[in-house]
Amino acid sequence: MNRFLARRFAYSLVTLIVLSLLVFFLGQVLPGNVGRNILGPFADQQAVDALNHQLGVDRPLLVQYGTWIWHFLQGDMGRSYIYGAPVADFVVPALVHSVKLAAVAFLLVVPLGILGGVVAALNVNRPLDRVISLGGLSATVLPEFVTGIVLILVFGVWLRWLPISAAWPNGAGPVTQLYYLILPAIPLVFILFGYIARMARAGMVEALDSDYTRTAILKGLPWRQVIWRHVLRNAVLPTITVIASQTGYLIGGLVVVETLFRYQGIGSLIYDAAKGKDFPVLMAGVLVIGIIYAVATLLADLLYSLLNPRIRIASQ
Repeated sequence: MNRFLARRFAYSLVTLIVLSLLVFFLGQVLPGNVGRNILGPFADQQAVDALNHQLGVDRPLLVQYGTWIWHFLQGDMGRSYIYGAPVADFVVPALVHSVKLAAVAFLLVVPLGILGGVVAALNVNRPLDRVISLGGLSATVLPEFVTGIVLILVFGVWLRWLPISAAWPNGAGPVTQLYYLILPAIPLVFILFGYIARMARAGMVEALDSDYTRTAILKGLPWRQVIWRHVLRNAVLPTITVIASQTGYLIGGLVVVETLFRYQGIGSLIYDAAKGKDFPVLMAGVLVIGIIYAVATLLADLLYSLLNPRIRIASQ
């Protein structure tokens, strides 16, 4: 077990190192000049050069990368080039907002996805199975801005059941925040439902066709007990990896949803930082998302191995 987790941790660490290198060096090729973006297009070139030197962006790239990653490992994300404030003051609140939205989406889509996959598997090759599978696949390919605009028009403008903006009032409590997050969470449910339902259906079909299920049926166990005690535990295993793989997207890949609903999450923060060449904010935001994704994947591997010892033994 320890060897299995150590190997997974090593993979995650290598992935984070590669991610930090990619985000740093790809950020350098973005068009524009940091000093010019801050001082404006009419600033004197000497002032622009002096500001670039003060910020350290005129140093060799390897030196810049080494300084940044060393400070990041010590908990210092640096200071924003544009606002001159600590990067953590922007990343942490934006991350909290994105986590709230991701949590609401997860609470909606995970039970719905698993339930849809189970129902489809119990009715395999029947009309209900085709409706769930085709509906989930169709919802997956719809872009977020399409479903988001339709939802805003229907529930926000015509019916006026939900607010069209996810920006809740200052001092709002958990219930009010949840009310404001329901509408932007629904496009995420549409996207993820198909993935989760398809994997749950595949696991359920495989479990129903297994030897241990046949043995349980031959023993005379009630069908409900066979499903709950022998089938579901193995059927949900494939969905664990899918759910974990979507964690990074739900937290950091919501630029369209956050922009459409005027929500100040980490996805929109990274997008704004990329436009303004605010490298410290951009790099810290992307790396934080990478860390969350790596931790979620590692926890999924741990849970998967605990539920399925064969995976743990095969990895030794």
